[in-house]
Amino acid sequence: MSNNHLSKDKQIAVTAARAEGSSIRSIERMTGIHRDTIMRLGVRIGQGCATLLDQKMRKLACNRIELDEVRGYIGKKMANLRENDDPSYGDVSTYCAIDAETKLVPSCKVASKRNMPHTIAFISDLKSRLNIAFRLPSIRCLHTKKQLRMCSGSQSF
Repeated sequence: MSNNHLSKDKQIAVTAARAEGSSIRSIERMTGIHRDTIMRLGVRIGQGCATLLDQKMRKLACNRIELDEVRGYIGKKMANLRENDDPSYGDVSTYCAIDAETKLVPSCKVASKRNMPHTIAFISDLKSRLNIAFRLPSIRCLHTKKQLRMCSGSQSF
């Protein structure tokens, strides 16, 4: 059973406005729908999209995968954190795989720490989506190829 109290037309209007780049507060003013409701709708849509993509993004024939990592922080850098700061603050890493030919992103992972378990989880997820083995390129942003081979037992994934 759904908790949804918005009509389909209102859901479509809110989603279309967000897709066009309107802010949540401006959508609130335009539609009269409370911003918390708009946020909950966005979360539900995002979860549905994640489920759909997880099911459909399988057996992909990506020939040239590029791996990258973007490092950033939420709120503050780790070096500036204090004991009473919000525990969600600190460093964050985003791992991303991109097919260089089609620009498809078959896998990505946001991690609170840049470490081997998160890297292996990312590579394992990518591996599960491809229908072909791929060789790791020369990567300095992720952990070394030697470490990944040790964990996977193979040079090709």
